[in-house]
Amino acid sequence: MNARPRLVVIGGDAAGMSAASQARRQRGTEDLEILALERGPHTSYSACGIPYLVGRTVSSSDDLVSRDPATFRDEFGIDVRTGTDVEAIDLARRTVTARGSDGEAREEPFDQLMIATGAVPVRPDLPGMDAPGVFGVQTLSDGIAVREFVDNEKPETAVVVGGGYIGLEMAEAFVQRGMRVHLVEAADEPMGTLDRDMGRIVRDAVAGMGVEVHMREPVTGIETAPGGRVRAVATESTRYAADIVVLGMGVRPNSDLARAAGIEVGPTGGIAVDARMRTSAEGVWAAGDCVQSLHRVSTAPVAIALGTHANKQGRVAGTNIGGGYARFGGVLGTAISKVCGLEVARTGLNETEAERAGFEFETEVLKSTTRAGYYPGATEMTTKILAERRSRRLLGAQIVGWENAAKRIDVLATALWNSMSVEDIAAMDLGYAPPFSPVWDPVLITARKLAERM
Repeated sequence: MNARPRLVVIGGDAAGMSAASQARRQRGTEDLEILALERGPHTSYSACGIPYLVGRTVSSSDDLVSRDPATFRDEFGIDVRTGTDVEAIDLARRTVTARGSDGEAREEPFDQLMIATGAVPVRPDLPGMDAPGVFGVQTLSDGIAVREFVDNEKPETAVVVGGGYIGLEMAEAFVQRGMRVHLVEAADEPMGTLDRDMGRIVRDAVAGMGVEVHMREPVTGIETAPGGRVRAVATESTRYAADIVVLGMGVRPNSDLARAAGIEVGPTGGIAVDARMRTSAEGVWAAGDCVQSLHRVSTAPVAIALGTHANKQGRVAGTNIGGGYARFGGVLGTAISKVCGLEVARTGLNETEAERAGFEFETEVLKSTTRAGYYPGATEMTTKILAERRSRRLLGAQIVGWENAAKRIDVLATALWNSMSVEDIAAMDLGYAPPFSPVWDPVLITARKLAERM
């Protein structure tokens, strides 16, 4: 081992580099050596910005990079090696085997190990899934490849497989690029993290803006033209011509490396960690999309791939690695998105999740406006909340609407984090002015209506 303790970080994006940076803030270069190994060419980038890069809302991929490897080396004293794939972890010998861009495998010793391997896209084993013109959009390199394909090949028709956040956002990006867009989804409604009634609003709005939405159509394969390039997506009932296909079918925790090393992996498929982000192996930590987290409402383990969670978990891990003390408080799955101007948000449990967790609950759905009805620019929004019958505490919330609707989810996420009842929420002192909300904000009215009939 080296004279200085050595931290090796596997993964150079949100969780990994947040941990490395925070560990460096705790301990200087003379007290801790930090080596970060990243498979791709980029570090600390916004994967959430990829659809906006493809749609040209964001002009350059450089705009999505928060800190590049040179910045980490020069300003933080962190040795970042991109193009380096970690193939194995040896807990007994305290080493990782890493293969660089030169093809040579090297053993790197560690005293502390941070695993931040992220998530991998769900890619069914179906014909044609690896054909030219079929893309996943998990990494910044993926996003750059999609944009270059669109710029150079000028496809006229796109098929997006999967109606989750990334699928809907990519559909919008392709609409912005002037393509005919098909969205193909196996479920009854898009946005599976929403209840069906709220997902239906999303479907109708997206269809109204030119996306051809096809529900309850499982994909059976990708058809290719002579030469191998994609030409259509086949479903159980029909086929859709395609010049480009994007797979947005979700992700799973990338925990294979940890599992192979004998590190405990939980029932969600994510690496099992405690509140300090410690794994089952001494001196080994993990954070981000590769781990499972505690849901604060259901108290069940969950694997939710969100950059907000990854950055917070990485910071907690880095604090503890550096000798401080921090705990991660769990997750609510709070998420927000915008599709063709429609804003979508959710937090906590939806009806299916609440039933699975064993709650008895009531719901309230309210249609309202984002501003005072008489003020110019007032638009429609729908708010839905779930509350437990016995305790009357909030269990979850969803919002679908137009401009200035979705960020209201943060009020409900705050209430949920603090186990507030619907009466507590209805009594909250929220800001009011006609350009921002009706005098009774939709959040307050929805909670009050549910409280009155519980």
